[in-house]
Amino acid sequence: AQIFLAVVSDTQWQLFCDAFGFADLRADPRLGSNNDRVRARDWLLPQLRERLAPRTAAELSALFEQHGLPFAPITRPEDLFDDPHLQQTGGLAPLTLPDGRETRVPLLPLTLGGERPGVRLNPPRLGEHTLGLLQELGYAEADIQALQVGKFIT
Repeated sequence: AQIFLAVVSDTQWQLFCDAFGFADLRADPRLGSNNDRVRARDWLLPQLRERLAPRTAAELSALFEQHGLPFAPITRPEDLFDDPHLQQTGGLAPLTLPDGRETRVPLLPLTLGGERPGVRLNPPRLGEHTLGLLQELGYAEADIQALQVGKFIT
């Protein structure tokens, strides 16, 4: 399993280095600020990957959790349906497919006015909005009827 680890502030960097025993990196003057670490990505990231590689994702998660550092497992899209955070935060919404089947979809990970926007509309059935779209585009009623007679639209 893979994991996304986020260390983006100077305080987080110090906590991270202390948690993993990276005193040499914490003391390195080339890594004193977040901007310095961004500039050092070319050599720093490969070094961090090498140092962290022997640990499992579960070990890394536990250490990050223990020290209040942000992290997230990297999963496949279909694994989102079983994600405990999405389950607990209402991050999945029901959706009706055009064939009538019910499913769930992940919502955007944001809130507006303190509420998470839900699914606005289900996907349309074939031809469901054709008439309205043609009218909105300015087609005359006679042209729309001609299209319906010719079975170009339903």
